[in-house]
Amino acid sequence: MGDVLAKIGDGLSNAFLMAWEVWWALVLGFAISAIVQAWVPRERIESALSGTGFAPLAKATGLGAASSSCSYAAIAIAKSLFQKGASAGAALAFQFASTNLVWELGLVLWVLIGWQFTLAEFVGGIVLIALMAVLLRLFVSPIAEERAREHAQDVQAEHQHHAAGEGMPLRERLGSPAAWSDVAHNFRADWKMLWKEITAGFLLAGFIGLLGNDFFNGLFLTDAPAVWQTLWNAIVGPVIAVLSFVCSVGNVPLAAVLWTGGISFAGVVAFIFADLIVIPIVLAYRKYYGLDFALRITALMFVTIVVAALVVDLLFSGAGLIPDSRPSTEDIFSSIEVDYKLLLNVLGLAIFVALFGLTMRRGATDPVCGMTVDRARALKAEHGGRTLYFCSEHCRSAYASPVRAARS
Repeated sequence: MGDVLAKIGDGLSNAFLMAWEVWWALVLGFAISAIVQAWVPRERIESALSGTGFAPLAKATGLGAASSSCSYAAIAIAKSLFQKGASAGAALAFQFASTNLVWELGLVLWVLIGWQFTLAEFVGGIVLIALMAVLLRLFVSPIAEERAREHAQDVQAEHQHHAAGEGMPLRERLGSPAAWSDVAHNFRADWKMLWKEITAGFLLAGFIGLLGNDFFNGLFLTDAPAVWQTLWNAIVGPVIAVLSFVCSVGNVPLAAVLWTGGISFAGVVAFIFADLIVIPIVLAYRKYYGLDFALRITALMFVTIVVAALVVDLLFSGAGLIPDSRPSTEDIFSSIEVDYKLLLNVLGLAIFVALFGLTMRRGATDPVCGMTVDRARALKAEHGGRTLYFCSEHCRSAYASPVRAARS
């Protein structure tokens, strides 16, 4: 019993130490993402992505890269874009870019396993989107795409938020409490959506790190010829991602452990790309688009993920950019010391507390979805002598319906 408790303690300690390593990067990444979400009008995004061809695809990639990295938020926004006329290619490009070409993911990768993986993630994301655009019609016919659009339009609209910073010049936004309140509420909403995935990622990494490299030798074919090892790992990486249920930034700690355990460079890249085909996400696709389209785009994404990872591995191998050495588990789960990381983590904590504090001073809780909203700008309704605040017309209507039914 004592050995079991000791192992549990070691796993939890590993998880905490890895979180300590990247805390500042997570906070900074989420803060930048929240600023973009608050100050870039969604209507502008939707109008830019309507239609087909290269231009909407390129705009979707750029706007996705400047958007949130939350997988669940990404697929919800992509569904909204698809409903309003964006092609399937543009919607998928937005999803890929908003989960792989983003600040926080690149920062955490750099901190944990090196800049080469950050560069590979960005280069690979572009390759992946290009492959997806080329292969789309092999998996999704125009008829299947239109059926999926009709299905998506029948799905009830998700929350639509309106930012105070829209239309303001940058200098005015920087000094506007309302504009910063929008940033703070987006920041809090992203943490609320992702904290479970991030925590699960650190816990999985912490306990898998206790297994030792011998556990991975057979799984990753570390003794096989390099070509077969690379090909196999590019396939097994996404499979591990699907089975782990961890998505968004939460899969980076586990990717670091897999790298120390012997998975190939292509395997790491493919594993990180696969956050959009984990089982909960696929079930969301089924809800949004119907089973047929969900299966088609999942198969498309799996193929493009594997091929893109192999292309990146080939490019980086030819350029000599694949790291020759791997960090040890001691490097990944480092100790707490008085150094620059302590300073950065304190700064990260200050930003975190400041933004959360702003939502507490100006915020109220939506009684339908539980989201914290700015009281000064939220939609309101009077009930029982008190004022209720809502994030969207969808939530206000949902609350009003049972109230009216109870009165009648």
